[in-house]
Amino acid sequence: MPDITELRQKQILIVEEDQAYAVDLKAMLTDGGFRHVDVAAGGQELLASLQQSNRGAARKIDLVLASDSLQDFDIYTFCQQNGLGGSSAEMMVMVLAAGEGWWNEETARKAYESGAVDIVFNPVRSIEIIPRVLLTLNLQSERVLCHQHEDELNTELAERKVMEARLQYLVAHDDMTGLFNRRRLEQSLDLSIIRTRNFKRTSALLYLDLDQFKLINDTQGHEAGDRMLGAVANLLRKSVKKSEIIARTGSDEFAILLENLTAEQALETANRIRKNLDQSGIEGDADGCHVSASIGVAMIEPNENVCSSEILARADQASFVAKKHGRNMVHKYSASDIEVHTLRTDVQWVPRIRAALANDDLFLVFQPVVSLKDNKVRRYECLLRMRGEDGETYMPDEFIPVAERMGLIHNIDLWVVENAIDILASLPPEQSDISFNVNLSGHAFQDSSLLPLVKQKLEMLWVNPARLIFEITETAAIANFVETREMVARLRALGCNFALDDFGAGFNSFNYIKNFPVDYLKIDGTFIINLVNDQTDQVLVKAMIDIARSLGKKTVAEYVENQEVLELLRGYGVDYVQGFHVGKPQASLAEVNVESIVSTLDNPVFNFLTEKN
Repeated sequence: MPDITELRQKQILIVEEDQAYAVDLKAMLTDGGFRHVDVAAGGQELLASLQQSNRGAARKIDLVLASDSLQDFDIYTFCQQNGLGGSSAEMMVMVLAAGEGWWNEETARKAYESGAVDIVFNPVRSIEIIPRVLLTLNLQSERVLCHQHEDELNTELAERKVMEARLQYLVAHDDMTGLFNRRRLEQSLDLSIIRTRNFKRTSALLYLDLDQFKLINDTQGHEAGDRMLGAVANLLRKSVKKSEIIARTGSDEFAILLENLTAEQALETANRIRKNLDQSGIEGDADGCHVSASIGVAMIEPNENVCSSEILARADQASFVAKKHGRNMVHKYSASDIEVHTLRTDVQWVPRIRAALANDDLFLVFQPVVSLKDNKVRRYECLLRMRGEDGETYMPDEFIPVAERMGLIHNIDLWVVENAIDILASLPPEQSDISFNVNLSGHAFQDSSLLPLVKQKLEMLWVNPARLIFEITETAAIANFVETREMVARLRALGCNFALDDFGAGFNSFNYIKNFPVDYLKIDGTFIINLVNDQTDQVLVKAMIDIARSLGKKTVAEYVENQEVLELLRGYGVDYVQGFHVGKPQASLAEVNVESIVSTLDNPVFNFLTEKN
């Protein structure tokens, strides 16, 4: 509530044709401490003053004291026409009644019904008018404050609705291209399969894998790659009907669902799209990076009992065959393609994986995970590598998919867990506070031998279970949610911790975390890479951190590659960071330069200038 001093600073306008009376009334108010009192000789001057006030050319009028006997103006009509009787009105009107006597019920009723806040009858006395003016101005101040609060609430509500709409959009769309995402494609594919069976008609799924896209990212950077993806998305939109479903299913992969057409028509459409891409002139920033695509076609037949994942797999396999045949080609899936895929890929990798398991050619590297609370390194992520016969080091994305398809992933998961616990047990007492983040595949949570192994190793080697933080991706968690959740609960009952990896990238990110028992959320790197320049990423990352904090979960940000990103994340309140800027993976903990990491975190200005120069 404003004090009397503030109320006496309000703008008052007296509207009275009797100038002597107006001067006397102004004197009363001025003597009563009111600092801003003006006089208008009639209704037209009142309107002129209001226009100046609304334009900002004069002070805003808070209170009008107007005579009800103006010759050229009806104050009651003015109040009604301007809605001054509603609760939204911020300008108050007090009527100066010309009738004799201290009260006239008919006049008072007319004044209040028109919207006037008060009425004063002649003769006006200072002892009466000043308290009533103060009371009216106090009411006016409360209304203004109420309106301000209402505006703030409306603004907050509008912002929240925009955010909700944005999140709802991201549930079904790829943020970079504006196309549908994989989850939305799978939903449409499920419906298409049902329609195909019911109406006895064929449909097709085209799967496009851009050729040499990794080369563009590696040589020209992610921004050039992102621009190319956007251009490809626009071309695809122009290549098919608006009713067709177009989705971005991977970093450089797209899919198009075509309904009610023959295999010949599907191949014709695929070849037309391939030619459009090849002749589009879409290139990277440098010469020699021309875009083309290997396109796989998988038909949806009415007499087949298949699911959406099977159709997606077929189309993906067909695009792989097209790429193997020389790129920039179209290939239609057939049963024999599975054999080709197995012979050319899995057959090459299976003996390598078996040999690596038998000959101890798998090994772990350790990437530091830094606590932003105290800038200390007490955690490391264990990353798997495989040593080839020629001494080359293979990254997990080269052999893990084959291991998953060929049933070798269980052995790899168990190897990783055993070795991580062994290394923890071998650390000296001064490193007893070190913990490991261990990645597990989605298949590990269907492996009944995992839980007994973890329990036995921890007990046998006297390792605190809290030093193990198992990581699982959203995709793996959602694929077999019930079984995975049960296994996670059992491992947590032992005292182990869990982190949900790639958080924010999946369709059900915010839906699953409220029931999925994890301790840490690892924000997907796609939100971090462009964090400095992408305001959408900034808003989403802040939201993820706030949600995680509200749910009592810690947050970890990956792909921290420069000081600017690090400082942003620190300001957002993220708990842990990892990435090349704070520490690269090393073959042993001894090789991790902790002092250098802490120096980087403690001296942001020095390191920022060093990077720039």
